[in-house]
Parts: sequence; structure tokens; C-alpha cells
Amino acid sequence: FKSFLKLNMLSIYVHKRLCKNIYNWNFATRTVLRQYVNKIPKAAAPPAYISTKSRARSPVRNNASLAVTIELPATEINQEKIKAKKVIVPEPPWNVTPNLDSSKLLQHYLMLSKIRLTSLVVITSMAGYAMAPAPFELSTFLLCSLGTGLVSGAANSINQFFEVPFDSQMSRTKNRVLVRGILSPLHAVGFATVAATTGLSMLYFGVNGLTASLGAANLILYTSVYTPMKRISILNTWIGSIVGAIPPLMGWAACSGNLNAGAFILGGLLYTWQFPHFNALSWNLRPDYSRAGYRMMAVTDPALCRRVALRHTCFLTALSLCAPFLDVTNYWFALETLPLNGYFMYLAWKFYKESDSRSSRNLFRFSLIHLPALMLLFLLNKKEWFFTKDSLESDENHKAQSISNKTSKQEVQQL
Repeated sequence: FKSFLKLNMLSIYVHKRLCKNIYNWNFATRTVLRQYVNKIPKAAAPPAYISTKSRARSPVRNNASLAVTIELPATEINQEKIKAKKVIVPEPPWNVTPNLDSSKLLQHYLMLSKIRLTSLVVITSMAGYAMAPAPFELSTFLLCSLGTGLVSGAANSINQFFEVPFDSQMSRTKNRVLVRGILSPLHAVGFATVAATTGLSMLYFGVNGLTASLGAANLILYTSVYTPMKRISILNTWIGSIVGAIPPLMGWAACSGNLNAGAFILGGLLYTWQFPHFNALSWNLRPDYSRAGYRMMAVTDPALCRRVALRHTCFLTALSLCAPFLDVTNYWFALETLPLNGYFMYLAWKFYKESDSRSSRNLFRFSLIHLPALMLLFLLNKKEWFFTKDSLESDENHKAQSISNKTSKQEVQQL
């Protein structure tokens, strides 16, 4: 019995040792197999095929991009590197121009010149002419207005010519005539050249050289500096504001022949007004500007966009208060513009604090009312409301006589 128990215990011990060795062997085998399997690359997609010089088909494991050089193993055909290049056919930036309907040519030209923006430029130029302290001449007034409109239309046409690839990505500008291919690029450039030449000739020969120089400078500044700057830096907003402030200076120079303190007050009002106006407009267009790659304050620095809008409403109020002290308007202008500018500042403050689409929309809509109201108050409260040549000559004679009387009195006192 004792021998049987010893034999039984020995068999149990041998069984345990054998099972343990088998388990260890299985574990080691599984580990080695797992390492081997992990070294085999897995196909990311069903194998594609590329053609070789021998007209055979060679499998490509990863066909995510065939525009790079693919190196085949040494066991593949001819043991060489096969370059598989994906042929990319660039899409033309211009749509195919259809047959032009001559009956709608004027309408297409108005769209190309951005007629609403051009109309605003002409109105500000007229305002500058009307506010200048000089005699009103109808022929000069009409030539100045027409020449300014032609130069502005030419600048807008050149701007659209350069921005076709970017305008096509924005919902606000995707229906422009060049984007849709209604007019050809050569047609647009020809129209811009004729309009700019005619407009500058009208300003130079029909008005004066100063007005023509301001128009030419504005044309170059808008097309050669502002247009490319929109994709480079947020400074494009400041440059664009200078462009918007020049038309009233052109009207002032057309009427008086020079630029004095009143002209710069008027230009400063237009310059500062554009910041809250455009910043509020661009706030709700941020997705479009970002998609097209334009560097606007509303896209790159939203906090700065709101601060600048509020800051320039304060500057606008200060300029309105300075106008009477520079002998440009009477003191009623400062009092009458306080409620108008105060509400403008309030809307800019709400836009700065709330920074939502509703506050920006309210600020933008009021800016469209604010500018014509401000210009009307400036016109009604200017020091010399109406001039004629006779009244101007009589005023000059009166001033000369008063000066001579003062000098004669001083001479008598010295004697």
C-alpha cells in the first residue's frame, strides 16, 4: 500500500511538471508568433495597380497619394523605382464667357463698377464741393462728380479683376460679373482703362490739377496697395479708410482750389466713420472672409475689431466738437451732433460688450443713417452757407479796406 501511494505521488508530480513545461512552451511560442505577425504591414486599402514600362501591373499597397515616388521591393518587376504621378489639371480661374448681350452691357458695367459703392463715393465728393467756402459753379460741380464716379468705377473694376479667385469663395461676392463669366477679363480691363483715362482727364482739364492728383492717388492706393493688402495684413482697414476719406477732399479742392482746415475736418469725419461702419459689417461676414483668406480684424483679432470701432466713434465726436473752434462751422453744429454721435457711441459700446451678430447689425444699420445726417448738419451749419463771385469780391474788398483803415490808424497814432 505504501509503495502504491509513493508511485501515485510520483505520477502526480511528473504530471504537474510536464503540464508546466507545456504551458511555458506555448506562451513562448505565442509571443514569438505575435512579434512575427506584427512585422507584416497591413494594407490600408484594397491594392491598386500602376502601369509599368513593360505593360505589366504592379500592386500598390497604399494608394492614398500617387503624386509621390513609390519604391518597389527588389523582387518586383525590373528592380527599379517607378514614379507614379497624379496628373492634376488646374481649373481656370475664369468661367467661360458666354455670348455678350449688348442690350445688358450698361447693366454689366454698372455691376462691374460696384454702382452702390461708386454712388456713395460721388455723394461724398458732392458734399465736399457743397461745403467748401467758395462760389458754386454748376459746370465744375458736374465735371467733378462725373470724373470722380468714373475713377471710382475704374478702381472697383480693377479690384474685381484681381479678386476673382477669392470672390468665388464668398457667398456675398460669388455672383459678380467676372466670377460668373458674364464679362471677359480683357473686357473688364479695357473698361477700367477707358473709365480711368476719361475720369482723370475730366478732373484735370475741367476742374483743376489738385483734384486730378487726388483722384489719381486714390486710384493707385486702392488698386495697388489696398487690394493686395487685404490678404497680407489687417492694416488694409486703415488704408481703405484713407481711400474713403479722399473723395470729399476732391470735392473741396474742386470748389475752392485748395485744402484748408475745413477740408481736413471733413476728411477726418469720413475717415473715422468708416471704422465702426466696416468693422460692424465684417463681423457677420467672418466665415466668408476666412474662407477666402482675407486678413480682416474681425477674423484675426475680434477683440481689436470691437475696440477700434468704439475708439473711432469717440474720435468722431471729438472732431465734431472741434469744427466750430477751427472756424469751419458754427457752434450749433457741435450741439446738434451730440445726440447723433452719442447714440453712435452707445451702439459701439454695446457691440464691444456683447460682441454678437445683433449688436453688430444694429451698429452697421445706424452707420448708414449717421453719415448722411452728419453731412447734412455740417452743410446747414457751415460758416459761409452760400457764395457768389460778386459776394466773394465784395468780401475781399471789405477785408482789404478794413486792413488799410487799421494801418492808417496805427500810423496816425505813431505820429
